[in-house]
Amino acid sequence: MLSYRHAYHAGNFADVMKHVVLTAILRYLAKKDAALCYVDTHAGAGMYKLDSTYARKNAEHNEGIARLWQATDAPAPVADYLGLVRRLNIGSELKLYPGSPWFAAQILRPADRMMLCELHGSDISLLETQFATDRRAHCYQENGYQFAQSLLPPRERRGLIFMDPSYELRGEYETAVSSIAAMHRRFATGVYALWYPVLNEHQPGTIEKLFAETGVRKVLHLALRVAARSPQSGMYGCGVIVINPPWTLREEMSLALPWLAEALALDASASFLVEQWADE
Repeated sequence: MLSYRHAYHAGNFADVMKHVVLTAILRYLAKKDAALCYVDTHAGAGMYKLDSTYARKNAEHNEGIARLWQATDAPAPVADYLGLVRRLNIGSELKLYPGSPWFAAQILRPADRMMLCELHGSDISLLETQFATDRRAHCYQENGYQFAQSLLPPRERRGLIFMDPSYELRGEYETAVSSIAAMHRRFATGVYALWYPVLNEHQPGTIEKLFAETGVRKVLHLALRVAARSPQSGMYGCGVIVINPPWTLREEMSLALPWLAEALALDASASFLVEQWADE
């Protein structure tokens, strides 16, 4: 338990996909003047050095953000995301990759709040250091599945709950979906985004069935696959499930995901999905 460190995977294709979605959602929510609360249930360390021992072990960023680093033809949602990553890296060299809390911090306004949960002892220390001077940020060494429920509904009555678990524990898909269902009962108007990895052909169907059993409506499913499954492939795709998505998100991802599928493809079976799992 708690062996997972996202630094091993920072900047990979899954990070690219989930952060393109996150950026698009936050941009939409930040257009309204009313204050916003961002809750991150698995915030990680918040920032990753791509030349660190962890990141260099598998160098997964080479098949992710590094492929897009020099892109000039990206559709607007991807270009916005790339602009943020480039803002972090001084000069033309890709050295750092941000976690989800950093992306949120760039888009949120002074009156907004960030509630960042991270249970791992080493990562929570790094997270607290990164946001030590940001008055909007509140860091908690807590189980995000459980603790995030106590933060809802937020006093702002507007919010995004972003869930990016490691899925290292048995039954964690069920835990993630049941946690979202419990949060939704407390804060039905919030926006929820849950990332999940694709390691076998059954996972998307299984998680769709779990969501159907919750009775939660207005569910948009976004998915990206970069390769065909093979015994050696490990994670070959991922998805993000969005509850109460901004009305612009489907159109934006219909532009972003085909481009990402082509740019990040490892073989000819790369593909994407933008589909409604449940509506009103």
